[in-house]
Amino acid sequence: MSVQQLKYRHETIQLPEGEALGCSYRWPGGQYCVIHTDRGILACGIYDCKIASEFHYAVAVARGTPTNPLCEPEDLLTARVAEVSQLAAQLGIHVGMSGQEALQVLLLAGKVEQPVEAVVNR
Repeated sequence: MSVQQLKYRHETIQLPEGEALGCSYRWPGGQYCVIHTDRGILACGIYDCKIASEFHYAVAVARGTPTNPLCEPEDLLTARVAEVSQLAAQLGIHVGMSGQEALQVLLLAGKVEQPVEAVVNR
């Protein structure tokens, strides 16, 4: 496989709560996408919430299907969260919320200069 077969896209995503970095990566036969914030990520199913929890990192995972794959960062916004790391749960992200709702929580948590516990208890 040559590097020319690899495709990527990085783009700033604007929400009223702030900016995030949307990324997608493709190769022959596969792809993944993620939205990065300074507090954590909203990602497709390639990411592992258990490992993220070990590193005390906020991760919310949405999963696509063969008929509705998650290929671009924008796809994550309309998908439903299927799994969360411990820190993401502490921030208030839960299974079943939309990706956009999860991203809003991450962006708002990044604006607070207090520890995570203070954000959760406000």
